[in-house]
Amino acid sequence: MDQFDVVVVGLGVLGSAASYHTALKGAKVLGLEQFELGHVHGASHDTSRIVRTSNPAPEYVALAKSAYRDWAALEKATDQKLLSITGGVVFFPQDDKTPTMRVGDYTKSLDTNNVPYELLDAQEVRRRWPRFDIEDSVATVYTADTGIAHANKTVSAMQHLARSHGATLKENTRVERIIPQSSGGVVIETSKGKFLAGKVILTTDAWTNKLLGPLGVHIPLSVMQEQVTYFKPTNPSTFESDKFPVWIWGGDTGFYGFPCFGEPTIKAARDTSNNFMTPEERTYVPSPQLLQQLTSFMDETMPDKGRQTLRTITCQYSITPDRRFVISPLEKHKDVIVGLGAAHAFKFAPAFGRVLAELAVDGKTGEDISKFEIPESASKTSKL
Repeated sequence: MDQFDVVVVGLGVLGSAASYHTALKGAKVLGLEQFELGHVHGASHDTSRIVRTSNPAPEYVALAKSAYRDWAALEKATDQKLLSITGGVVFFPQDDKTPTMRVGDYTKSLDTNNVPYELLDAQEVRRRWPRFDIEDSVATVYTADTGIAHANKTVSAMQHLARSHGATLKENTRVERIIPQSSGGVVIETSKGKFLAGKVILTTDAWTNKLLGPLGVHIPLSVMQEQVTYFKPTNPSTFESDKFPVWIWGGDTGFYGFPCFGEPTIKAARDTSNNFMTPEERTYVPSPQLLQQLTSFMDETMPDKGRQTLRTITCQYSITPDRRFVISPLEKHKDVIVGLGAAHAFKFAPAFGRVLAELAVDGKTGEDISKFEIPESASKTSKL
């Protein structure tokens, strides 16, 4: 068997980041992807993702601050611009009976981490960004550091850097089983042979439990097909990033969207539509009902009678309880390290991958990941 210090399974954005940072630390790295590199079966493809520090949980704000430093280092290493900072708003409708997001949670979390923000009323929002037509009852938090990450370009850049530092990346190589050895290390059985690793990093998203099951571990995951839609405004110039921010609607039903980015369109979506299905059941066909719901919201919040719907793209969400990250070795198999991003990790990806690399190579990290351990309820008695 070929032997490696670290094998990374799953080469979406988190696995690509882990492969790069592990190779950067001088380890002999193998990255394995069951599909082709850059595939559309997970959650790392398409053009853009939101980056922001704003979050109601202080531990995510702290990690996001670290991630911005890692983004800067990544841009320097690739000599590419991967982030576009636009500023961003989070809207909090105050008349919702059961709001999923509360303005006070955000401001307290940002204050805890010394992140500057502005608390705006609806009149000020409409003055700054006339395309928004929000009611007076809506409170808004603005953070100037919010922006856009170029999704496809980022994943490709990380894979290129991983290879340039000596990593071997194999696509169309399905991992069928991981077998921790009593003497240390892990055997990885794949569709193209076996490999031996000192450590294995699983960034396998919806497929994680297929590999953990034989080890007596099951992490609660809800898997669903989501979708984003690109619209062509009547006047795209009014939606350019110097006139229109990244936005998030924190109502009972959540939505989010982008200014123009690389083309004269705006992108928007509902968050967590609960369109449940397994990877095997996924249709890749957009839901007309979800599109109609999104279109109605856009018509109310950003009126534009001439706006055209251009295209809708699907992706896959894999969500843990409370959308908690998992960044942790297995309790009984310390050579197996799990990284789950709960469908909101792209903004953290350079730091997320660095932390996984530190755990694999150094056995520890300087980041506080104490709240990202595998839930106690996930561990079962292992038969191995």
